[in-house]
Amino acid sequence: MGNCSWLLACSDSSTSETQPPDLKLTFISPCTEKHIKKYTPQGVRLVTETPVIYHKYIRPYMIQQRNRLTWVFNIIEGRSEQDSVLYREHGEEGFLVTPDLNWDGKTMFSLHLLGLVERRDIWSVRDLRKQHVLWLKHMRDKFLDAAVKLYPDIERDQLKLYMHYQPTYYHFHVHIVHVRLEQGMTQATGKALGLEHIISQLETMVGDDQAGMADVSLTYTVGEASELWTEIFLPLKQGKGVVV
Repeated sequence: MGNCSWLLACSDSSTSETQPPDLKLTFISPCTEKHIKKYTPQGVRLVTETPVIYHKYIRPYMIQQRNRLTWVFNIIEGRSEQDSVLYREHGEEGFLVTPDLNWDGKTMFSLHLLGLVERRDIWSVRDLRKQHVLWLKHMRDKFLDAAVKLYPDIERDQLKLYMHYQPTYYHFHVHIVHVRLEQGMTQATGKALGLEHIISQLETMVGDDQAGMADVSLTYTVGEASELWTEIFLPLKQGKGVVV
């Protein structure tokens, strides 16, 4: 999704045309400062986001970032990039499915889709509560049904669903991938949270229907160039004030 494309290339120009490519070039336009920070080689830190840190610092940060979601809403509302929408359903449980930018659209063992929900009140896993368990189960089934309908050679038990925390953008979306997809950084511990695990955690969580993921600590990785590190977690580590 977004104005992004990629090409395969060879680092040695003297090789023959039959030489397998050893480089992947990604083109993003327009390229924002956030894109540059995300793709710049950088150190990585492991941080723990407590409920207090979430409510005091991260939630206000999310609110600021929500101003940058016009492109997402344009896709959901059918105003842009409709050629990339593979499947769509409208209604209370409306959603759409698009290919992830890193999938070539052909190799089934590396299948990687994104499922975006139409509702706008859930920004990330932090907004999920016990009251959402039934909805999450419905959406899980809808995503799986859509994927196997699009690609009949794949069966439901060959797919896994997960979310990122922190996500790249704060509108709830689920990654739908083949179980054989190489587990790189996108599926690494400290980045990916399995949908089944989240459902189980909510089902067994103590409290009423309002209890949820905002009440637990989450540990994840952040890049040293990211705003989450430079503006929040680094100042907290140094005992300095945080201004969001």
